[in-house]
Amino acid sequence: MTEFISKLSLYLQYPFVRYALIVGVLIALCSSLLGVTLVLKRYSFIGDGLSHVAFGAMAIAAVLNLTNNMPLVLAVTVVCAVLLLRTGENAKIKGDAAIAMISVGALAIGYLLMNVFSKSSNLSGDVCTTLFGSTSILTLGKTEVVLCCALSALVIIVFMFFYNKIFCVTFDETFARASGVKAGLYNLIIAVVTAVIIVLAMNLVGSLLISALVIFPALSAMRVFKSFRSVTVCSAVLSVFCALSGMLISIMAGTPVGSTVVAVDIAAFAVFSLISLIKRGIAK
Repeated sequence: MTEFISKLSLYLQYPFVRYALIVGVLIALCSSLLGVTLVLKRYSFIGDGLSHVAFGAMAIAAVLNLTNNMPLVLAVTVVCAVLLLRTGENAKIKGDAAIAMISVGALAIGYLLMNVFSKSSNLSGDVCTTLFGSTSILTLGKTEVVLCCALSALVIIVFMFFYNKIFCVTFDETFARASGVKAGLYNLIIAVVTAVIIVLAMNLVGSLLISALVIFPALSAMRVFKSFRSVTVCSAVLSVFCALSGMLISIMAGTPVGSTVVAVDIAAFAVFSLISLIKRGIAK
């Protein structure tokens, strides 16, 4: 234990490790807040769709040799989130079909652009890092950290400010519309905030693993708690704990950050499922 603490203290002396832990915790917190809403509204796969769009935008940024790709990736992902919402409301193209169409198209075009125009000598490594977040969280600069913190704070403020409206739209959109709530506006806010979370989370777990970061904490909390507020709070605490534990394990053991965080989330889901079974057994 003493050796572990001394080794951890040594790693924490490096700024990039501290940056990674700060950004990782903020990303996990933001992902968990919207995760409960997305699961209950059956929008879980929107994370996959938007993450593939973000991958395509990152490929375009790489082709354009942009030093800071986040503004472009964020703008493209937000626009596609709005398009997904509007297209999903179209009777001719259902929501799941729209997500599949946009996500597969963006992923294919992004990879095509990276192959045709990329000047990198390690294309496979670049693609792997983007898809699985192998090292990107450990290479964040100070500017990127500040931007991530600002966007995370914005997501948290929006969620807290519109909490009651999001609650209404999540559980009964028809009743919300009937009672005067502008459901379309709040669905749009949810879509835009989700896009921001996706762009932030790509640095932590990569584009292919983002849905796990959004879904697992929410599903784990739902195994034990029933009320929306309790599930949201538990999901937030659990997500932060899993992200922090996963990053520390990754740093100490040298494993990929994104995969390690998701593995810890899966382990937490298994534990909460076991607790749920025990509670049911005691209730009987």
